[in-house]
Amino acid sequence: MTAPKLKFKFRIKFKKVIDRFLTVVFYGSIGFAASLFLFLVLYWVLRLDSSITALIDETSPEPFYFLTYVGLTIATIILFGVNASLFIYRVRRYGLPKFRNQTGTGLGSFAAVAASACPVCGSTLLSVAGIAGGLAAFPFQGLELKAVSFGLMTLPVFLTARDIKRKGCAGEVCPVPRNASFSRRDRMWLANIILAIVLISTVLWNSLKYEPVIVNAFYPPAQLGTSKYSALQAQIEDKLFPDGGVKTQIAVGDTVVRMVNLGIIDLPKMREQYEARGGIPQEIMDLLTRPSTEPLVITAQNQQWLVTILWPLGLANRLDINRDSPIAGKKLFNFASTGGWTLGREKNGGAYFNKYDLVPLSEEQEQRVRAIAESTFRPCCGNSTFFQDCNHGSAAMGIIALGVSQGLTDEDIFRNVLYFNSFWFSQSYLETALYFKEIKGQDWESVDPKMILSSDYSSGGGWAKNVHAEVAKIPELAPMKHGGSGCGV
Repeated sequence: MTAPKLKFKFRIKFKKVIDRFLTVVFYGSIGFAASLFLFLVLYWVLRLDSSITALIDETSPEPFYFLTYVGLTIATIILFGVNASLFIYRVRRYGLPKFRNQTGTGLGSFAAVAASACPVCGSTLLSVAGIAGGLAAFPFQGLELKAVSFGLMTLPVFLTARDIKRKGCAGEVCPVPRNASFSRRDRMWLANIILAIVLISTVLWNSLKYEPVIVNAFYPPAQLGTSKYSALQAQIEDKLFPDGGVKTQIAVGDTVVRMVNLGIIDLPKMREQYEARGGIPQEIMDLLTRPSTEPLVITAQNQQWLVTILWPLGLANRLDINRDSPIAGKKLFNFASTGGWTLGREKNGGAYFNKYDLVPLSEEQEQRVRAIAESTFRPCCGNSTFFQDCNHGSAAMGIIALGVSQGLTDEDIFRNVLYFNSFWFSQSYLETALYFKEIKGQDWESVDPKMILSSDYSSGGGWAKNVHAEVAKIPELAPMKHGGSGCGV
């Protein structure tokens, strides 16, 4: 074979290799862009109620749940990209399909989005969909939705791949196949896809890089500890979470003992529940077994216990205003605050809602409770205390009722709710205190507690927008990981 012929043959082979490579890049870019876009959507939805850091903190103690949740999420995102690539190839090769199998992609995407919300405190999207209890309404805390999402995403991938293998034939009618390989006319499309990948990646990174878990990954503890803000954080931590705790103005009286006597709190069941965790501390046993007129002292050690005993108080206390509560109605038993309360004699805490006169109040006092409750929020979601859909909401409702019954002023009650919230959501409020000190130039004790507890600074969305986003602009200011309390018993 002559040299010119060999050279020509080599060019042909080289061109085929390049064409195949560009075809793989083209369809791979489509899939990658689609997966990246879905990940961005999932993250935005997650931010409605929680964060990646909070998700890891809440689920990592349960390895099976955590690994299954993460694995199904990643698999769903990858399958979404694979399906997008296959579908585009199918359309370019054989035209639009005659069936509607691709609707599974939409269903799978919605299920994936819904299942990516906070797995313990309830989901905004699930509430919109009519599942008022959020993921707590499911026996496996939302893993069912992840599995359904994975299944719905797998179906269109299988159907589209099968259709391609059958050459797009519907019955005996087969479309004329077209060249679906990368060609010159696709260069602009490829450039736009790559541009889209860059833009989505930029948006993602600008959001993710401020997550505490990401900050800690890029700024190791030793490096963060030498930051000029480390001394400021230590100073604020001492104010918010002193070693001896914070003495509140809230006393439980005989309300906890009465809840035990009424079976709202089943003491034997509670003992059994916590036996493997070291048992119930003596200070909590004292509250469960004898009246106390001493104001509660909340510490890093007892904060989870206090939310647990105040939770059924806010849930079961009978108030006329609770008739207007957003959790009252047919879906009462599906909320995290009701279905999640399993330490009573009843199987579902919804049986206790608004049932007992634990903290009797006058009509005027009830209106004060409602006004304060509707003005206070918590970082795990976007709901006010009056919408007590999780344990923290119910506990705060109990605190407000006790404060009003004990003659505290509104300002005192707001400050006491803030004491509890600060320990229950320590990471969020530590960041909030850093925000006010460094960015607003205000000491924590000088900031109006009512403003801090408002939707602007204490709801999940408000905190993310007005506090977290601002602190994130100074990565070194982001606080080291701090504890808090979960949404279960």
